[in-house]
Amino acid sequence: MPLLIDSHTHLDNFPPSEMPDILRRAKAAGVGAIVAAGTTLSSSRACVGLSQQYETLYAGIGLHPMNLEGPLDNVTFGELKKLAIENNKVICISEVGLDFLPTSPHWQIQFQALKCQIRLARELDKPIIFHSRESHRQVLQTLREETASDVGGVMHYFQADADTAKEAMDMGFYISLAKPLIRLTELQEVAKDIPLERIVLETDSAPQPWKKYRRNWTEPFHIRQVAEKLAELKGLPIEKIIEQTTTNIVGLLKLSPKFLVKAPPDNS
Repeated sequence: MPLLIDSHTHLDNFPPSEMPDILRRAKAAGVGAIVAAGTTLSSSRACVGLSQQYETLYAGIGLHPMNLEGPLDNVTFGELKKLAIENNKVICISEVGLDFLPTSPHWQIQFQALKCQIRLARELDKPIIFHSRESHRQVLQTLREETASDVGGVMHYFQADADTAKEAMDMGFYISLAKPLIRLTELQEVAKDIPLERIVLETDSAPQPWKKYRRNWTEPFHIRQVAEKLAELKGLPIEKIIEQTTTNIVGLLKLSPKFLVKAPPDNS
């Protein structure tokens, strides 16, 4: 079957010493490519560095709304743009968006940064992977106003309702499903009705020190569990789920068609 692709992780937050084992476990699960998403300028640089170090890793660059310390200035905008221009493994603008938790930065700062980064995506002709928490109406409206559909992208870590999914898809965006699909019955019902041609998969992997055992931290290899649950919900073979979701993300991110071929056996 084709290789799985994890479209969104934060692998730059793991200790560098863990990376070989993380990637080994991912390979054993049939994961052929992983996108490491930046959340700050320094994080974006780290993701680019990982993509240069490991063949299976790709990078997204961007400023997460919760990490904003002020408006996105011209210097930072220029640095992000330079990262993308100088590194061919930067394949998306990620992770950007809006987050309206009470502890998040002021909404005016978030809107300004999101609009700037949509402009960056349009200038670079790269898709947008966007975050939305307590802000679905506002983030979709901003994407529409800034004609983000010109580059397309993904609604990351989707946990919203069917109407929100439809609005995002009508704008040309994909819906990204992660481990919440395994446990949230309401999300499972929504996922049943989302066309498979509009779904991509992710894990949002990042260190989870609050979990008692290290082995329980989410990693890219868990994406197979998400695919298996989606196959169960859709009543389709796992091979069909992997083939279509990989086709979707390969097309969006302009990845090599090699990920669509049958995965070789892992003899490691």
